[in-house]
Parts: sequence; structure tokens; C-alpha cells
Amino acid sequence: MTTAATVAVESSNPSEGRIPTNAVIETILSRSATKYYDSAAVLSDDQIRHLVRIGTSAPTSFHLQNWRFIAVRSPEAKARLYPIAWKQPAILDAAVTFIVIGKLADASTIPNMLAPVVEAGIMPADMVPEWELNARRIYDDQPQQDRDEAVRTATFGAAAITYTARSLGWGSTPMIGFDAEPVHREFGLADDEIPVMLLTVGPERAGNWPQKPTMPVADVLDFA
Repeated sequence: MTTAATVAVESSNPSEGRIPTNAVIETILSRSATKYYDSAAVLSDDQIRHLVRIGTSAPTSFHLQNWRFIAVRSPEAKARLYPIAWKQPAILDAAVTFIVIGKLADASTIPNMLAPVVEAGIMPADMVPEWELNARRIYDDQPQQDRDEAVRTATFGAAAITYTARSLGWGSTPMIGFDAEPVHREFGLADDEIPVMLLTVGPERAGNWPQKPTMPVADVLDFA
């Protein structure tokens, strides 16, 4: 990762006029929502697995890893998703559309989820019961907390996939334009699973906009 370059930032303090940049920052700053995909392009099974593998390195509360991804990429599956995703062309044109799923937080899964962490020597085994107890305090009999955690988790994973795709030269677009109940039914989601968003990914074709200007930092940041 290179750090030699710098980028200008908004600041009223002349001494804070420039900050270091690197490939990760440049990837984030160059990402934009893709509307037009190369409909002839495909992503291999390994490429799709690679995206999800990196997506699942995103953070989850208590290491719950409460997410799942359905890679919709066959013509038959795209045809099933298209009408319940508001007939958006990207569903048919993108190489893959991920149904990004958040699972309701279940503290009882924590010992199993943390077992590899303990085995790797990252975490002492005697910490596991404490983590499970704290998670139960937060999530047991707390349906809104459970749902919030599912949405947070899925969003973190989708964001990691989005920026990974950009770093590999592919476009992506997170989409909320779909009917949740039909998606849930058509693609066999479990009772504890929520379809949080769709995420189209694939090589682009010409005509997509660059990243749109964003609000000034001064309008969205307060120091406390």
C-alpha cells in the first residue's frame, strides 16, 4: 500500500490542508453507483467466493457473523428476481446480484462462532461465557435490537464487497428497490433472516456517472 501521495481536504486550518492517501482511500473516493453493466460479462464461482470471503471480514457484534449471501447469477434466477426487484435492468445485466441477508442476533451461537477464535489463540476460552452472557443481555427478548443488528451486520458486509469490487475494476450498486416478502419466499430465506438489500456487481459498460459530490464535512461533523 503506497502512502507517498497526498490529497487536499476541506479545512479552515492551513496546517491541516493535506492528508496522506493510499490505494484504499483512492478506491473509496472513486467508487460510484453503477447503472449500466456489461450484460455479456460473467464472474466465475471463485471470483464470487472471493468477494464474499472479503465481505465476511467486516465486523460483526460479538463475532456473531450473522449474515448470508445468495449470488443470483443464472438466467433462471435473474428471471425470478427481476419482477420482485421492480424490474430494474441491472438485475438482468449485472454479472451477479447478491441478496444480502442479515440473520437475527442469536447469542446461543456465540460459543460455536468463537471456537475457532479460541483455537487460533486469539481469545482465551474463559472469555467466551462472558461474551455470551453480555450478548444475551442485549439481544434476548429484544426483537428491535435483533433486527437492528441483522441490518447492521449485512450492511457492513455489503460495504466490504462494494469496495472490493471497485478495487478489482468492477462496478456495483446497493439497491433497496425490491419487495421483501416475495424475495424472502422465492429464495427460501429462513424465519430469522432478513433480506436487507440487493447488491449488483460486475464489469461496467460506458455511460455511468462518476462519484457525485457530497455534502461538506462541516455540515455533517460535530466535535464533542
